[in-house]
Amino acid sequence: MSGKKTFEILDKIFEPKNREDIEKIKGYTMKYGHILDNKEIIDEVLVSYFKAPKSYTTEDMCEINSHGGNIVVRRILELCLKNGAKLAEPGEFTKRAFLNGRIDLLQAESVIDVINAKSEREMKTGIKQLEGFLSKEIKEIKQEILDVMVNIEVAIDYPEYDVDDVTNSQILNMLDSVEKKLIKLEKSFDNGKIIKEGIKTAIIGRPNAGKSSLLNAILKEDRAIVTEIEGTTRDTIEEFVNINGIPLKLIDTAGIRKAKDEVERIGIEKSREIANTADLVIAIFDASKELSEEDLEILNIAKNKKSIILLNKIDLNPVLDENNEKIKEIRSKVIKISALNNIGLDELYNEIMNLFNLNQINLDNELIITNVRHKNLICEAIKNINEVRETINNNMPLDIIAIYIKNILEDLGNITGEFVDEDIINEIFAKFCLGK
Repeated sequence: MSGKKTFEILDKIFEPKNREDIEKIKGYTMKYGHILDNKEIIDEVLVSYFKAPKSYTTEDMCEINSHGGNIVVRRILELCLKNGAKLAEPGEFTKRAFLNGRIDLLQAESVIDVINAKSEREMKTGIKQLEGFLSKEIKEIKQEILDVMVNIEVAIDYPEYDVDDVTNSQILNMLDSVEKKLIKLEKSFDNGKIIKEGIKTAIIGRPNAGKSSLLNAILKEDRAIVTEIEGTTRDTIEEFVNINGIPLKLIDTAGIRKAKDEVERIGIEKSREIANTADLVIAIFDASKELSEEDLEILNIAKNKKSIILLNKIDLNPVLDENNEKIKEIRSKVIKISALNNIGLDELYNEIMNLFNLNQINLDNELIITNVRHKNLICEAIKNINEVRETINNNMPLDIIAIYIKNILEDLGNITGEFVDEDIINEIFAKFCLGK
């Protein structure tokens, strides 16, 4: 519970072993006792006390640690509500922390990133933003703008005073410096998107080339049905897998060939669409057979994408290798594997790391944007920087230039929540789990 009446409500339902006046109880302490309903013991609990302003929300807070189980927890919850509490909205505790000024909006958004992290790297990035590293960078960029903006405002409001003129060159130097930092942050989103969303990876090939066997081998479980009958996979199968700290969104697709019925035709068409929108295409071929017409179509799909060519079934007298002229035309890395015997998978993982420069992502020393809202606002700020340059080139007066500079500050303020409107705040916190 969080809010002004927290301890008042708690006092009605909690009987500590050693009762003390709430004024004497220190924050960050725990008390042992029982939750009671009309003197009936509901559960034996530990209650943590957090006193304003030193709490997650900066309000008076308590946490009731019970034995768990749906019946016990529900009874305790009902008692809290019966005595004056109300259910928290999604993200309400973090929202209160933001509205009460303990964290900014950027840090608040990082809470849900930590909760939803699918990999070690995503969690590490979320924690770094939660600790305020990105907020600090945005604040420093804003201060650089404000240092010039203060002089502009003085020159506009008090022209009669003897102040140093703000020259266009001063403003342009500031814009160059700020733009350089913002572009660096904006470019980091390429890596941030991979860290947060994973690499959308389409596994394509003709029927029975080993797509489902590859999926199962990577996942280390029998996720897809594997038989000697061609066309077993008729729809897509999607799974996340963690490769060296980066999530891969693996999509096993229907085998590409001339469809035998309407259901298979739809599945094959879906395979082509997924391959076209994927970040990475893994094209798999049966190395024990020569290339067919279907294989040539698959090579054509992989041609203009980030792709890796896998020659599967190398344990079955291979007749196909990397020297094949059609394969050489693709200019993608060719790896020989046996999905059935787990041969070549490490080489595949290393090539994925190389293709996306994942080894160069240094989370200890780099700030990385993972949120598309932040990225869009940074792009808008860069756009407004160019607007300022244009006003200067057009010899516009200083007060007009100041308006466009304020637009840059507003874009950056929207990232941290200084100028953001209520609808956006509500939309952000609606994504949270209940309470947190």
